[in-house]
Amino acid sequence: MLAEELGGKLRNMNVTPLIDVLLVLLVIFMIITPVTPRGEDALLPQPPPRHPEPQDNSLVVVQVLAGPQGQPRLIINRQSVTWQDLTSRLIYIYKTRAQKVLFVKADDSIPWQDVATVIDEAHHAGIDKVGLITTKIETAG
Repeated sequence: MLAEELGGKLRNMNVTPLIDVLLVLLVIFMIITPVTPRGEDALLPQPPPRHPEPQDNSLVVVQVLAGPQGQPRLIINRQSVTWQDLTSRLIYIYKTRAQKVLFVKADDSIPWQDVATVIDEAHHAGIDKVGLITTKIETAG
């Protein structure tokens, strides 16, 4: 009955262009899709370093104290340091540390410019964070 209504012939949809479009899209997606490696990632054991240096996680405190003739003197963890050696000494201390945090403690009589110079030298040595220790903080802990 359907064939009689359509003029005697059964009409079918032409799917050839649709298949051509689908094949072109398939090829495009195959090219665009990144190639993912198959398998598991392998972690190979590595030999230990030749000269392992122990990592020290203690606090580093730079004290800026009043010195002779108005020139402040520096002490890093109870070791006296000259102003010329400050940066190189900080680089040496922090070369094996993961966390680069420094604390600066100064006498009340020290000008702020000297404390700022210590902080600036610490940043030049690659120290990320610099904290200030005041008398109030020290007596609270």
